[in-house]
Amino acid sequence: MRVVVLSDTHAPRYWKSCPPAVAEHLRGADLVLHAGDVCVAPVLAELAEYAPVRAVLGNNDGPDVADWGAPETQELEVEGLRVAMVHDSGQATGRTARMRRRFPDADVVVFGHSHIPMDVTGDGVRIFNPGSPTDRRRQPHGTVGLWRVEDGELVEARIVPVT
Repeated sequence: MRVVVLSDTHAPRYWKSCPPAVAEHLRGADLVLHAGDVCVAPVLAELAEYAPVRAVLGNNDGPDVADWGAPETQELEVEGLRVAMVHDSGQATGRTARMRRRFPDADVVVFGHSHIPMDVTGDGVRIFNPGSPTDRRRQPHGTVGLWRVEDGELVEARIVPVT
């Protein structure tokens, strides 16, 4: 299964419509995960034109994103891989231990908020932040996450530049 992982698209300020470099990765995706700060629900509808979307609320998301169906946290299985999602994972210190306590059954926790791409394993959990494809802040590039999941295993996880 091919999964595209996004966060912090910040529409309409930074995401006017799906950037071509992001769309290139979305084509052929089986699932899109969005870790919040979508800001407006039409982005989720646009993403759903490519593949089913699962999203969580970010601190900048409006009520229409909640009405779309995005909860504060979400736990799901992707081909047997146990994935948890939350927008803000808190301070960097103690993050993996905190995410393990919050989501004790998760294999991977997807989060956003910082716009800092990250793929770290510790305390028995992998945490993954795809960064932002549109609002790179102090990062050299806008980024998205690309996963390949097979038989309950995250066999490939990459963070790739899109700007």
